[in-house]
Amino acid sequence: MMQATQKTPTLVDALIPIIVLIILMGSSVYLFGYDSSYGPNQIALLIGMFLAALIGLKNGHTWKSIEEGIVTGISMSLGACLILLAVGSLIGTWMLAGTVPTLIYYGLSVLNPTFFYAASCIICAIVAMSIGSSWTTAATIGVALIGVATGMDLSLAITAGAIVSGAYFGDKLSPLSETTNLAPAVAGTDLFEHIKYMLWTTVPSFLIALVLFSILGLQEDSANVSDRIGEMQGILLQEFSIAWYNLIPLFALLALAINKVPAFPAVSIGAALGAIWALVFQTDLVSSMMSDSSFNPFITSLMVVWTALFDGVSFSTSDESLNDLLSRGGMSSMLNTIWLIICAMSFGAVLERVGLLTAIVSAALKGATSAGAMVSRTILTCIGTNLVTADQYISIVMPGRMYKEEFEKRNLHQLNLSRSLEDGGTITSPLIPWNTCGAYMHSVLGVHPFSYIFYTFFNLINPILAIIYAYFGIKILRLEPPKVEIRN
Repeated sequence: MMQATQKTPTLVDALIPIIVLIILMGSSVYLFGYDSSYGPNQIALLIGMFLAALIGLKNGHTWKSIEEGIVTGISMSLGACLILLAVGSLIGTWMLAGTVPTLIYYGLSVLNPTFFYAASCIICAIVAMSIGSSWTTAATIGVALIGVATGMDLSLAITAGAIVSGAYFGDKLSPLSETTNLAPAVAGTDLFEHIKYMLWTTVPSFLIALVLFSILGLQEDSANVSDRIGEMQGILLQEFSIAWYNLIPLFALLALAINKVPAFPAVSIGAALGAIWALVFQTDLVSSMMSDSSFNPFITSLMVVWTALFDGVSFSTSDESLNDLLSRGGMSSMLNTIWLIICAMSFGAVLERVGLLTAIVSAALKGATSAGAMVSRTILTCIGTNLVTADQYISIVMPGRMYKEEFEKRNLHQLNLSRSLEDGGTITSPLIPWNTCGAYMHSVLGVHPFSYIFYTFFNLINPILAIIYAYFGIKILRLEPPKVEIRN
């Protein structure tokens, strides 16, 4: 049997599922609000996926080929899904072990509302640069800072924006970061030259962000903060045994990350340490959570810690906001995020398998001759890829592969491309609720991306500044013409 000839998709073919998805996503947010991430968005993505698949079938692709593309796309996200499950367990055991409550307690003692937002941004930047992971930074330091903000009655949206801004600045400039290594590898540039070249857009953007966070901090009313801090610290002391050694699981995780231990085993080890710490140092708390007296105390304590690993912990104190903050974690808390990621990756995988993404990128390149046009279109393509494929790695790899030769044809150095891939791909991923990064930040910080998006100053300013640089010719490297050897 002869295989049907595959036709090249038109631009109209490519735009139909994307336009339909945009309409469905907008309707989802309008009808369900922040709850749209808990089912409605997943349905919208699956409808978009089937629509793209129908277009692929029309153009001669077989369902078997499309299904293989879906499986491949989902498999690309399995590493992130495993990390999410491990992070859920880590948050659960670190709450029970007193690690996060201890960070909150000390943070309330040290941080001041006036400079809290800027300080949060700087702290997350330093940690992320040290370990090369925005995800680990958000799941550890970020969760604690959200707790401190709750204690000080500060804006959780601004706090989340500061955490994301700092985490992605540090991640972007860390040689330990996966995306920081991926972008120069795709573009064909040196890692440290790439980092050095990114400083021209990242540092000014970060400084502007710090100024804006400082201005927001000055507007906070700190008149009643001291009473609120004292009240919250008192509750933490009643519920937990607060001590410096509760932070050892955190230091151990940071040490593993610095030593380049892969994220999944490193976070899993951190969760296991939290379980041990809970059994050893939070005996009264664990005992208070025992509900089954048919077993001996040790077995019952083990059941409490086991539950924290898969279903998190729940607290019932006199402070409702503190209950909401501490009652979380467990693998089960990440299942909705994994559901969203699988649906999003399926949609993006079908678009790529049937050639719709290629059609869009090819159309985007038409008429791009100047450095400004090339850089701006690369950044916009990365943002668009983040939107439709929901994965920051694809938003770096796909535009990088497709634009590499085009940059060379226009005499533009590949460092322009590698920097643009990060300016557009890496740092815009946490701003999209259905992107793997946006879904992760929502699950970990408990703040919806649509709430913190306007306060992620670094992530918003950086792409704009990069485009301005390109159009004005600031720090745009040109390829040197090959030297011609003259022989006598």
